[in-house]
Amino acid sequence: MSQAKQDERSATNSNHQAISSESQGNTELNVAFNMFCKGISGYGPFWDHCLEYWRESITNSDRVLFLKYEEMMVKPVKFVKALASFLGAPFTSEEEDGGVPEEVVRLCSFKTLSGLNNSQTELVQRGNVVVKKSAYFRRGKVGDWVNHISEEMGRKLDYTVEEKLKGSGLVF
Repeated sequence: MSQAKQDERSATNSNHQAISSESQGNTELNVAFNMFCKGISGYGPFWDHCLEYWRESITNSDRVLFLKYEEMMVKPVKFVKALASFLGAPFTSEEEDGGVPEEVVRLCSFKTLSGLNNSQTELVQRGNVVVKKSAYFRRGKVGDWVNHISEEMGRKLDYTVEEKLKGSGLVF
């Protein structure tokens, strides 16, 4: 499965988890999923945002860095170094030799961040909805969407994304 498809599946599920409580069932997930596939969300269609940033990263590569989650997860140190360079603060040879990029990856890992006390107990308010920050954390694993949406939903999302990105050159 492509990176974008996994990102979109994660975004669909994250969107649903952030706005729902644990007691709400599959009916609400289905509604949220169908709205997502139709491009209905508080911020507009997900794929429009992806395309806009992707195109901008091509025309203004010094100002916009376009990253894909699955690629970052395969080689996180490589992307931490690329991000540091992009931000104008590349690691020195001494820092690289001393394992600083690897330590940044460890400190920013899902395991570390999701385990922080404030990630588990603090609340976030979005409009009239209040949720625990922990609702934004799942497993942090590539492909975890299979534990949250059906294969049929996955196929529908794949098709929707392919149609929306067709001809753009952006592939997930």
